[in-house]
Amino acid sequence: MPRLMDMGLDQLNSLLLEMANLSQSAVVASIEAYSKGGKGAEVRQMSDKLQTLHRQVSDLSMEMIARYQPVATDLRFLKACMEISYGFFRYGRYALDITQVLDMFGDLKACDRTFVVNTAKKTEEMIRMSSEAFARRDVEMARRIPAMDDAVDESYRENVRKTIQGRANLKCSMSAALILRYLERIADHATYIAESVEYITTGIEPTK
Repeated sequence: MPRLMDMGLDQLNSLLLEMANLSQSAVVASIEAYSKGGKGAEVRQMSDKLQTLHRQVSDLSMEMIARYQPVATDLRFLKACMEISYGFFRYGRYALDITQVLDMFGDLKACDRTFVVNTAKKTEEMIRMSSEAFARRDVEMARRIPAMDDAVDESYRENVRKTIQGRANLKCSMSAALILRYLERIADHATYIAESVEYITTGIEPTK
């Protein structure tokens, strides 16, 4: 016979899977707006929805801890849910930040956006993998994500070096630097989610 707590755990899992899909869509939409010259107006709605879902996850997790006083695997899952939910929420928030860069700098069609778009593809793959690793509780996939984070970090640093050396149009380099910084933060959160997946599955605490 299913435990009452299991219904709550299933609800949390469903909320997180919804957040995973929505956050991935938000980031993809923001990068498409950058690469194609759009505004990404729908990103704000997705970001707001992710914030609402994050609050629901946090509230439900705390309620279940207070009501059922879970231990072992259940407690690990609830603790990780709050971390993972925050990561998905931040994906959406950084996607919104990217669209605000577009509003700030205006038309970027004259800029060579290849470097940023290629970095975004790496980041989008990390988002996909972090979401899939959670859905499948796939530790091996989760463990591949931190190495990908290093590549995104290096892209950010490379752009900063080019900006300092004055090798690019100021408007183009500044807008790229901001977007790459947000992509770097998204990649960090993908790594945190990957660590939480391993924590759920193995009980190994993430190392900060």
